[in-house]
Amino acid sequence: MLSENLMMLRNLHGYSQEEIAEKIGISRQAYAKWERGTTIPDVEKCAILAEVYGTTIDGLLKTETLDGMGTIPPAPKGKYFWGMVTLGERGQIVIPKAARDKFDLKGGERLIVASDEVGIALIPAEVFEAKMKMAIEMLTKG
Repeated sequence: MLSENLMMLRNLHGYSQEEIAEKIGISRQAYAKWERGTTIPDVEKCAILAEVYGTTIDGLLKTETLDGMGTIPPAPKGKYFWGMVTLGERGQIVIPKAARDKFDLKGGERLIVASDEVGIALIPAEVFEAKMKMAIEMLTKG
C-alpha cells in the first residue's frame, strides 16, 4: 500500500527518487527501499512526505481502488474519493454512505448542484445560501 502510493505520488508530481529523497533529507537508496516495500519510513518522514505530496499521512498509508480503474493515487489533503456511482435513467445517483456520513447528509436534504467543465459538485443548500448572503452583504457595503 504505502510503497504503491509513494511510487504513484512521486510520478504524478514529476520527481525522480533522488529529488524526493533530497526534499526529505534521506538518500535515494533509502527512498528506493520504501518504494520497493523492503523498509518503511518513520512517522516523522511520513509527515514530511505527506506535506511534499499535498496529502495526509492516512492518505499515504491507504490504498484506494475504483472499479474498472484499479488502484488510484491518494486524494489531496482536504479532498476525497468516494467511489463510483451509476447514473439512473432519470438522472438519480446514490451518494456513497461514507460521503453521506462525512457531510451528515440525510434523505430529503436540499443540495445545490454546481459544476465546471470537468465535473459536478453537490453543496448543502444552507452552506451555499449562507456564503451567497455574505458575498452580497460585502458587495453592498463596498
